Amino acid sequence: QVQLVESGGGSVQAGGSLSLSCAVFGYSYSSYCMGWFRQAPGKEREGVAVIESDGKPTYTDSVKGRFTISQDNAKNTLYLQMNNLKPEDTAMYYCAADYGWRPNGCSFTQVEYNYWGQGTQVTVSS
Repeated sequence: QVQLVESGGGSVQAGGSLSLSCAVFGYSYSSYCMGWFRQAPGKEREGVAVIESDGKPTYTDSVKGRFTISQDNAKNTLYLQMNNLKPEDTAMYYCAADYGWRPNGCSFTQVEYNYWGQGTQVTVSS
């Protein structure tokens, strides 16, 4: 059984930075997609950043240049470095893992992600 545990959320003023971590417990696959998603109050959950097992990242437009997704395979940990945070980044952030075969690469299609963490809250004040 795969378990994902996020940490690192909190409150920060606009322009500040936060770093999220997602520890992966359980069976590890050599080919996967890992991603960060977020859900703001009253809004649908959306993809923020995903990373392929070879390290290739993909970002949603609103976070390009501000957020960086990375992974430490030795520690089975996924990271999201968030800089120049804006109030509109306020949301519950979830990490997710997709262990399916994705010949076209990773996507933000949420149904493809088999495992989800419990979420960590990020609040950005103006």
